[in-house]
Amino acid sequence: MSIEAERNKTGFWFTEDTGPDSRISLKLNSILFSGSSPFQKVDIISTSFGRTLVTDGKTQSCENDEKVYHESLVVPSFLKHGNPKKVFIGGGGEMATARECLRFPGVEKVVMVDIDEAVVKMCMKHMPEWGENCWEDPRLDLIYGDAYGEFERMEEEWDVIILDISDPIEAGPGIKLYTKEFYEMAKKKLSPGGVFVTQSGCGAVNNWDDCWSSIYKTLDEVFDTVVPYRSNIPSFACPWAFTMGFSEPVGDFKTGNGVDEKIEQMKPVFKGKQTEYEYYDEETHRCMFSLEKQVRKGLQAEKRVITMDNPVFMF
Repeated sequence: MSIEAERNKTGFWFTEDTGPDSRISLKLNSILFSGSSPFQKVDIISTSFGRTLVTDGKTQSCENDEKVYHESLVVPSFLKHGNPKKVFIGGGGEMATARECLRFPGVEKVVMVDIDEAVVKMCMKHMPEWGENCWEDPRLDLIYGDAYGEFERMEEEWDVIILDISDPIEAGPGIKLYTKEFYEMAKKKLSPGGVFVTQSGCGAVNNWDDCWSSIYKTLDEVFDTVVPYRSNIPSFACPWAFTMGFSEPVGDFKTGNGVDEKIEQMKPVFKGKQTEYEYYDEETHRCMFSLEKQVRKGLQAEKRVITMDNPVFMF
């Protein structure tokens, strides 16, 4: 990403590389924050997608479609479990993943561990709607630190484990959380019926093998059942991938049958009242879990397993 983008006759432009030979450019309306933390370059800008968090040159979250990403990351795992009480979040700096978890009255405890306090504080200041003041919820324990190390030290079991972390780029702060070693540890700390889910990078027919397929393969080495899915997030310039792991058979979960009824039973709360998700419902669920033939075949054929000694880096 280039905040110092060239000025042309229409103004300044924000440019982000999306591959070795592709990029996306958006008119840059304003820069709300630009600096560096001890871990990464951090920018909060405004474009046609609204306020946008950018770390290490990669768009992380945009005002206009962040609910697509965060509802996609959280809600399927909650529905698969059915009644989660304890949730662990690795990453989640915008606070929106915690927001989505805490919508459910049945949740008793959410522990969120993010390595970068500067990112969290800047998001609270410049993007407060993302979290809806969830940091004031007594059920949330917000920890600044290394999610791998903090998780390793915790002895409790979790109903849902969510990884909302930066893409696996070289020298990125979250690379250890994509490894087989971490997935094995996570499986051991899931309660009976527990669900693991991670964001998994690009998910289009032309870039599913950037990192999604290797994440899928690595999870498949650990979990009895692994379910890939995807949502269309325009600000990411391609469909975005997610992957779930759990011990029980998948059953008819991918069909979406009964999703609306399950949501109604779990009674998520939106700003003090029960309304509807902006993105997620039964029909959307079916779309998310329906993948093209070449993507399905590619995921199944992947051989790369991500380990501490053999990481796989996204562009």
